[in-house]
Parts: sequence; C-alpha cells; structure tokens
Amino acid sequence: MATLESPITFTIGEAAVSGVYARPDNPLATLVVAHGAGAGMEHPFLAGFTRALNEASVATLRFNFPYRQAGRKFPDRPPAAIAAWRAAMDEAGARAGGEPLWASGKSFGGRMASMAAAEGMPAAGLVYLGYPLHPPGKPEKIRDEHLYGLTRPMLFLQGTRDPFATPGLLEAVVARIGPSATLEWRAGGGHTFEVAGIKRRAEDLGASLAASTAAFIVAHSIG
Repeated sequence: MATLESPITFTIGEAAVSGVYARPDNPLATLVVAHGAGAGMEHPFLAGFTRALNEASVATLRFNFPYRQAGRKFPDRPPAAIAAWRAAMDEAGARAGGEPLWASGKSFGGRMASMAAAEGMPAAGLVYLGYPLHPPGKPEKIRDEHLYGLTRPMLFLQGTRDPFATPGLLEAVVARIGPSATLEWRAGGGHTFEVAGIKRRAEDLGASLAASTAAFIVAHSIG
C-alpha cells in the first residue's frame, strides 16, 4: 500500500511555503528533499524519488523554496535558501518520532543543503542528486570550498555525462573530502539522470535513485 502523502504549509521568516510530507510505519529516517533551480517540489522526478523512498521505509518531506512558491524564476540567494533549509529541517523534526533527519536535494537544492550544513544546520547526513560542481562548460568556476569542512556522511549520485560536474573534478573533490563522502556514478546519465537513446519517465528516473539512498542511510545509521 502506498504511503499517504499530506500537503503541508510552513513559514520561512514571513513567507509561507508548501510541502509534501509522507511517513511510512516505523521509518528508519526522515529525508528532507529540495528541488532544483528550474522546477518545484511537484516535479515527477522528485515525486518518484520520495515515493520510492517511502516504500523503503524512509519518511520524506519535500518543499518549495520561497522564490518558487512566489512564482519567480530566478533562484533565491544563498542566505534565503539556507534559511529555507533550516525551516524545512525544523518542520521535519517537529513531525519526526526521533529518527535521524537527513537532507537531500536535486542540483541547486542539494548545493544549498550542503551550504546550510556548512553553516551549522543539523543533519545526520546528506544525499546529492546531481551536484552542480560548476556551471556547464566552466569547470574553472568550481563550487567546492564549503564541502571540505563537512564530516557527516555524504552521498553523491551523479551521471557521467552531467555537464555540471566533470567526472575527474568531482572525483578529486570527493577524494579530498575523505572517507565521509561516497560517489556513485550512473553510466551515461545527464543532469536529470537521463540516458541518451533510452526513454524513461521522470518519476522512474527519480525512483531509480531511492535504493542507493536508502542503503546509504542504513549503512550510516547509529544503533
């Protein structure tokens, strides 16, 4: 039986944003999930990802950043996005039953989660769904400095053909972070994990990342 999804609303400063919360019986963790820059929490990729995680006994809360909620196209600046992450984690914590709280995000959402964690946001671990290490075609503009101070478990799920992360550069970053970071490649995958010549629905692409995510959470659970 599918886990019931409940629409929620919570505040970030003076702004109200929407979320979707789903809690299976006896979850092993709660994973808070943020969207990428160009699509909101309702995107089928994220819906497929969170629903597959619910089936794997992980509770989920996916949410909109304020800019998306307001209908703006340009993403929030880091201070506003970090504030949104903190509010979302607080909301998830208030609904949790004591299980670990993890953070995850697609592209921009994952990078903002890592920046929030670097600034002290509590999280048992982080899962990045296509980390945007650099802008496409600009590998010299690498976004990595804040990652090296993070010691909590981190899983990078990345397509080998993702223009936002040159494979050699990302491998070097993960190696420099050290044993707390794990990198899993998806052969031929682009930024949304699509593979040229293979037609798959967005929700199936998202769902395909759930097993690795759940396994990583289990492997790094205490007790």
